[in-house]
Amino acid sequence: QVQLVESGGGLAQAGGSLRLSCAASGRTFSNYHMGWFRQAPGKEREFVATISWGGGNVYYADSVKGRFAISRDSAENTVYLQMNSLKPEDTAVYFCAARSIWRGSPTEDPEAYNSWGQGTQVTVSS
Repeated sequence: QVQLVESGGGLAQAGGSLRLSCAASGRTFSNYHMGWFRQAPGKEREFVATISWGGGNVYYADSVKGRFAISRDSAENTVYLQMNSLKPEDTAVYFCAARSIWRGSPTEDPEAYNSWGQGTQVTVSS
């Protein structure tokens, strides 16, 4: 399986920005669709964004559409999540995940992803 390591979390004020990174290693990066998910205390893990193996297709949760942008850099084997206009309700642990292209298309379903990072905390103050 591909190994994933997130970075870039931290504390931001409402209206501010953060950029998360997820470095992949161990497998061919282009063989994976990539996704970002988040989990707030006491809540289930929820979909944030996903990007196809070549970067041509991206999908977002309605709650982040227009504020967040997912991208990937094949030369760096890294997927990014640019988060703008942050809100306190964006506070959560953010996880990146990989889904092998052999398993199907990009999806919002976390059960469909077979590799996960350890997560990075994002806290947005009001």
